[in-house]
Amino acid sequence: MTRPAGYKLEDNIEVLKGVGPKKKNALSAIGIHTLSDLLYYFPRRYLDRTLSDSIVLKDGETVTLLATVIDSYLAHGKKSRLVVGIRTSRNERVSLVFFKGVQYFKNVFKPDMNIAVTGKLEYFRGLQIVHPDYEIISSAGDPDDNDFTHIGRIIPLYSSTETLKSDGLDSRGFRKLIKQIIDFAKDTALVISEILPAGAVKKRHLPERKKAFSEIHFPENDESLKAARTRFAYEEFYFFNLLMNFKREMREKVKRKLWPLPESPSAKKLITTLPFQLTQDQEDCLIRMKELSSKDVPMAVLLQGDVGSGKTVTALITALHYIDNSIQVCLVAPTEILARQHYNTIYNLMGNTPFLGIELFLGKEKGKTRSEKVNRLKNGDISLAIGTHSLFQDDILFKELGLVIIDEQHKFGVEQRETLRAKGKNPDILAMTATPIPRSLCLTVYGDLSLVTIKNKPAGRKPIVTKWVREDKQIAVYNSVKKYADQGRQCFIVYPIIEESEKSDLKSCIDAYESLRKLEFKEYSVGLLHGRMKADEKDSVMLKFKKNEIQILVTTTVVEVGIDVPNATILIVEHADRFGISQLHQLRGRVGRGEHESFCIFITPDKVSDDARVRLDALLSTNDGFVLAEADLKLRGPGELLGLRQSGLPDFKIADLQKDEALAIQAMDDAKEYGTLSDIAKIEMRSRFSEGRILFPN
Repeated sequence: MTRPAGYKLEDNIEVLKGVGPKKKNALSAIGIHTLSDLLYYFPRRYLDRTLSDSIVLKDGETVTLLATVIDSYLAHGKKSRLVVGIRTSRNERVSLVFFKGVQYFKNVFKPDMNIAVTGKLEYFRGLQIVHPDYEIISSAGDPDDNDFTHIGRIIPLYSSTETLKSDGLDSRGFRKLIKQIIDFAKDTALVISEILPAGAVKKRHLPERKKAFSEIHFPENDESLKAARTRFAYEEFYFFNLLMNFKREMREKVKRKLWPLPESPSAKKLITTLPFQLTQDQEDCLIRMKELSSKDVPMAVLLQGDVGSGKTVTALITALHYIDNSIQVCLVAPTEILARQHYNTIYNLMGNTPFLGIELFLGKEKGKTRSEKVNRLKNGDISLAIGTHSLFQDDILFKELGLVIIDEQHKFGVEQRETLRAKGKNPDILAMTATPIPRSLCLTVYGDLSLVTIKNKPAGRKPIVTKWVREDKQIAVYNSVKKYADQGRQCFIVYPIIEESEKSDLKSCIDAYESLRKLEFKEYSVGLLHGRMKADEKDSVMLKFKKNEIQILVTTTVVEVGIDVPNATILIVEHADRFGISQLHQLRGRVGRGEHESFCIFITPDKVSDDARVRLDALLSTNDGFVLAEADLKLRGPGELLGLRQSGLPDFKIADLQKDEALAIQAMDDAKEYGTLSDIAKIEMRSRFSEGRILFPN
């Protein structure tokens, strides 16, 4: 039946049959307002139901069956269970067995209901499947019983919730609605226009948009599904790269107002007084940043370097080119400990170099002390402001801010970074990270930044000896710690939690501290450090540890970044199987910072998960943070690697930054070749990405 012409993708979903006020509100709650939104609500996975009735059932096989519910009953024994009897079209009886959620499933399955089930067949008094995946095809007498939207093909499954399901928006409900839109397009009642450049579609052999929508939701076969998925992943990469190109162009339209000196007397003097020689990577980075800061457009650099590679010194030398020309610099860090560490490191490095006006800004400061600092900053008497999120506060004003340095930059949101930039006169941006970032992420997430990298560590640094031992060897490890402590060395012992809870089987940091100082290390000075301590308490503990007044520091991951104690040569991580690759590598970087041989010991229970084994084996195999970052990306994906909340990751629905690296590079190249800031491009960037909504408001 031909439907009336005139539908548009931007039409409200109420034009669809079956969408009333209740369903409209439910869809609106998950961001679906238009036909376009619904088409871009991609399936989470698919079930292949094309072969469900043509197989002979055998014990041990994983199958997908189309069947009818016959009966259900509660069976009692050592474990009570619900048994649901089903019959296939070949007249074979199979039992579905549920040990968990018995009361729930008891209300789900009704006689004469048509269902699809997937699971492993087992033989126990007949064929059975324990806790199968299932999909309700139709209830008894349902007019859609023979609707091949739901059976006999590759079936899409959609993300849903109990609330959505109660409003008829389970996978089956979504299929009904989306099928209407696809049918509109087939009947030409809805025009689905192409939004990618024709040259790019042809060059990359992409299916047209209309065809791709049909195949992503109702694929004819695996190949057509793969092609459709590739099309939409490319789309996301393409428009994100347009967004990055636009951001770069906008920044480059704004001309520089403050010019750093090409040669800095303070920087030259600092380099000659350093107790070590700069690495070739550091020198190359300094040359590159000097080149970028000499242009008439503001610099925007991502400086990534492995743990202990010397990023802070490199950033300081760069900053002195600004400070020597009376241009202010601010350095923001995510934690007070790291901010204080930077302050102390820079203050000590400067030595006798003429350097006035370095100040620390922390969130808890109030009263006269803070107001004096704020006034001095506003008047230009402070050359380098170091702080935490407190630097974002409205009353923090600069006279001539020309360089913003952001450490551990992935822990700050895009809007936070822009807030800081807005306090200056088109300031340069130097973002730093100690988490090496895989190439595919650099090309996409940080596509608007110039990348400089420090890979080599300062000369004289010895490789950290890394070992993995089980808990039964813990006493032997502690005895080794005593031996090194007697030689004047120090040790970190890291725990994953602060306090023990009823639900946790992990040793807590506080409990371990009490035990270690009273028993295993009663003859030594043991300190405690964790995130809930007050700032002055943390400072006191760290100062004592730096002075070697504390020999063994029991701590949480609060020491993950920024703690620099060259005399600490042993780091023990308890329950190391509970940490990720990146975090363990960061923790390992707390030692190996001096002339002495250093050790990192991972302690775990005897049995660990397969994933934990992969993580620990990776850390045993290399000290190279860039190699480990690639391994971490494969295990966890970009969201967890960078931190979902603050990472600035694109709002990709289908593209995968790890698996689709080649596609991302193609889209980046094509965005440069074909990309224009058309009305379509603006609409797509605004609708797809949070940054687009900021840059292209309605």
